[in-house]
Amino acid sequence: MPSHFDTEAEDAKLAGLREKEEEDLARILSDKYGLTYTDLSVVPVNVDALRLIPEEKAREAEVAAFEKTGKKLSLALRNPQNPALAAIYEALEARGLTLEKYLVSGRSLKHALDRYADLSYAHVSTEGVFDISGEDLGDLKRDFHTLVDLKTHLDEVLSSKKTAQVSRVFEDVIAAALSMNASDIHIEPEEHGVRLRLRLDGMLQDAYTFEEKTYRSIGSRIKLLSGLKLNVENRAQDGRFTIAVQGTEIEVRTSIIPGNYGESFVLRVLDPSTLTRSFEDMGVNAKLLARLRKEIKRPNGLLLTTGPTGSGKTTTLYTFLRELHTPDTKIVTIEDPIEYHLQGIVQTQTNGQDYTFASGLRSVLRQDPDVILVGEIRDKEVADVALQAALTGHFVFSTLHTNNAAGTFPRLVDLGADPKLFASAVSVAMAQRLMRTLDPDTKKARPATEEEKKLMQAVMSTLTDPSLLPPNYDTVYDAVPSEDGRTGYKGRLGVHEAIFMDEELGEFLRDNPSEGDIAKHALRQGYLTMAQDGVLKVLAGQTTLEELTRVVDLPRV
Repeated sequence: MPSHFDTEAEDAKLAGLREKEEEDLARILSDKYGLTYTDLSVVPVNVDALRLIPEEKAREAEVAAFEKTGKKLSLALRNPQNPALAAIYEALEARGLTLEKYLVSGRSLKHALDRYADLSYAHVSTEGVFDISGEDLGDLKRDFHTLVDLKTHLDEVLSSKKTAQVSRVFEDVIAAALSMNASDIHIEPEEHGVRLRLRLDGMLQDAYTFEEKTYRSIGSRIKLLSGLKLNVENRAQDGRFTIAVQGTEIEVRTSIIPGNYGESFVLRVLDPSTLTRSFEDMGVNAKLLARLRKEIKRPNGLLLTTGPTGSGKTTTLYTFLRELHTPDTKIVTIEDPIEYHLQGIVQTQTNGQDYTFASGLRSVLRQDPDVILVGEIRDKEVADVALQAALTGHFVFSTLHTNNAAGTFPRLVDLGADPKLFASAVSVAMAQRLMRTLDPDTKKARPATEEEKKLMQAVMSTLTDPSLLPPNYDTVYDAVPSEDGRTGYKGRLGVHEAIFMDEELGEFLRDNPSEGDIAKHALRQGYLTMAQDGVLKVLAGQTTLEELTRVVDLPRV
């Protein structure tokens, strides 16, 4: 008996082959015309860009505007030799737009032109930036209290057949991240699906799993917004874009690296509202804060903050700059990259070639600055110039990667700095970490166990200023998670330590002592270590002992 011939399956197979042939031809023609090939069936079409060309003219010229970032407009062309294109180019360039041209297949172009039907209910964005309107953000803030809320929303959107809704998944993710104060957005392709994670209060948390098609759409959207190459998938790329939210511009730094299952995206959200926090809001101990405010007002010196990536070093330095900013003070920064824009301060960015930290610092010294911020001391050249600047009438702020304040000086020696200069040049060595703080509405007090008391007493035993000792170690607090995904923590707070230069310490450092010896020597100054600062915050109900142990290395008892 003859087998049944599946007509529908064969037709689908032939259609797939024709589509592949059409896309292959478009790739070949893109090389001929010197244009980048793209496929608009996987690249989201921005309806705000689309409306820049009237539909009738777009169909006549076989062109579609599919992305707009600032003054840069991306155009999809079916035939670069279409005579109707010249008038469209002229009209767009007259509006101050820079055109980036991509070659697409007829099928791909149809996908974009069909989006004109969505313009009646599409979102209109503010020119020049990726916009989330105040009304939209207000709605999303009401919707997105937790990761469970975000998952429910994305399930609903992705099950919808409305193209305009699905194309805004990325906007929903961004808005949700802002609503929940996420510092980073991670999009990571795996063997089965693509994982979305948000860093909330310093901890990465799973948020959603996308399908491949949605991932490709989001990835192309991120690349276009960040000014990166769509057709490059085998090497790392870095970019940035700006989000406008209710009159506030938030910078987003994009990092892309290739992986086994596709490109991994990390978006760092740099919200300038974090810079409005005072030192008190950041959790700096009153005794330490009073001394820091005195030290940074010296006419010259070097203040170094240390800690791992994400420990809040840059935010602390910017807070210092805000404290010092007056009309009669010239402040210049050298950063890589500029993370936040500060009013009234000259900020410059290294390019890794002819304007590095070292060459930039030498150039800045010729600008007659009073205060200089160097993003990071990475090598001997930068260390030497920073020390010399601190010796010649400038106050310099910078960062180092070490574990604690005492490690600052051995690290400088490792970089090739002369320890004999430390006494005259270095004013303050700081270290800090960020801990999650307890949700005040849900935290639960309980008696401390004997083991917990012994641990806290051991940490505080080296403190030489008795006025800072707690009255007792009886009560600690626990985080209370909820069923809707809340962890029981809300926000973050810093723990800090600092070593201040004095004559005795300067003499001690000339012999290049070890990190441990420096830490013991500095105890006589009577300031809290990070561990001691953390214990006081635990006893005050601001965080848990578990969180402190996660962030700071505590002694074994």
